[in-house]
Amino acid sequence: MTGSGDEVVTQVVDHVHRAVLDGGDSVDIGAELSRLAPLLTADQRADAVGKIEARLGGLGPLEEILADAAVSEIMINGPGPVWIEREGRLLRHPLTLDRGEIDLLIERIVAPVGRRVDRRSPLVDGRLPDGSRVNVVIPPIALDGPYVTIRRFVLAAHELEAFAGPPVCRQLRDCVDAGANIVVSGGTGAGKTTLLNAMAASIEPSARIITVEDAAELQLPHPHVVRLEARPASAEGVGELTIRALIRNALRMRPDRLVVGEVRGDEALDLVQALNTGHRGCLSTVHANGPVDVLRRLETLALLGGDGLPLDAIRAQIAAAVDVIVHVERGEEGRRRVAEIASVVGPGEVRRIAGGSC
Repeated sequence: MTGSGDEVVTQVVDHVHRAVLDGGDSVDIGAELSRLAPLLTADQRADAVGKIEARLGGLGPLEEILADAAVSEIMINGPGPVWIEREGRLLRHPLTLDRGEIDLLIERIVAPVGRRVDRRSPLVDGRLPDGSRVNVVIPPIALDGPYVTIRRFVLAAHELEAFAGPPVCRQLRDCVDAGANIVVSGGTGAGKTTLLNAMAASIEPSARIITVEDAAELQLPHPHVVRLEARPASAEGVGELTIRALIRNALRMRPDRLVVGEVRGDEALDLVQALNTGHRGCLSTVHANGPVDVLRRLETLALLGGDGLPLDAIRAQIAAAVDVIVHVERGEEGRRRVAEIASVVGPGEVRRIAGGSC
């Protein structure tokens, strides 16, 4: 094998890994390494053995990528190269996977969480032991082969200062301290949940915080945190627990603060009604292009669970419930930043906050 030291190690790892998959326990990893690359140094040999063993356990070939804390997303678009997001930038990883390796990887993902993925149920969501979210799509929905997307659990490393300068950070903390009901908005991958986690970390330590999430990600340093996670239906179609059901239950658990990871469905109505019945200091996120769009999206989502409530009534409730909207964006270089802070001043109306208290 030819190339630089790292390239030779990568090549030999690929060859030995495939030999082990084909030959099973009969393949001697050490002997294969000596045969394919006899000139490897001791460090290179140890590196190669570690990478091969990682591919044979856990999530197989992805273990090497998962060991890189800077990787926030892993994307498999069918057989071929693996793509990653590192520090906000989309990159092609040297690793390539064939159909058999992807199928084995999917089995390793879905089996421990008791989920099923087949032609009748070609979509599945799950969570890895480290909290990372996983989405799997297989044919016939996935036209080019099985797709796997893993969103890493990397919230703990971020503080408010990663999103804004000192004046804006101070303003955000003032809003949290004042008990404002805050909605964080932004597009996919903009950093909404990360910013939500950073803001929630500034809640007073004595508060009893109830968190409600579709997939548990939030990591709060407080001593009194109660975490609730939604559960999809089983393969038999039973046992589902929705975000809406969890919000209703959370209100019976005496929360000082309610933190809802993301509002994306009819649970918006329950959240708005809760905020209008004395529950202050709630934080949540929603997909939207800006503060005004947040109100429109909440209106649409609340109408889904409104049971005939008129739009004007829902608009008035949202205006009374939400105090502050924080919009976050990702720049060209991948850096996430607070683009705007706005206060809700009336139904469908917001005012950009230039300073002062919340």
